Amino acid sequence: MTPIIVPTYAAIFVFVFIFISVRVAMLRGELRTPLGTGGHSRLERRMRVQGNFAEYVPLALLMLAFLEMQSHSRYLIHILAFALLIARIVHAYGVSQDKEDIRLRASAMVVTFTVFAVTAIVLLITGLRAIG
Repeated sequence: MTPIIVPTYAAIFVFVFIFISVRVAMLRGELRTPLGTGGHSRLERRMRVQGNFAEYVPLALLMLAFLEMQSHSRYLIHILAFALLIARIVHAYGVSQDKEDIRLRASAMVVTFTVFAVTAIVLLITGLRAIG
């Protein structure tokens, strides 16, 4: 099956990533720091938001695409993809704050890890059934 749902969410994630990346670039220009953090904690936070997004989202989207290619419930895929989207936005907001509310970051990570775990479990069960 050709994925339709996950690529749609991937497009949304791209716009979030562009927004996050532009915020980094703008602050770099404002602080005149073309490389690294220059010791600026605000820039470091924005860079980590960008990096964290780039580290987690691609693998999560890949796992979700595998679910869709295997014709798993589209409702499950929507729920997981939407939960991931909200979690990554909440995480980005929380981490980018100078006075970070760790509850936002922690809850976003719990949701992100839950999406990973659910997709992994479903894919593993499907794979084991196919070979068993």
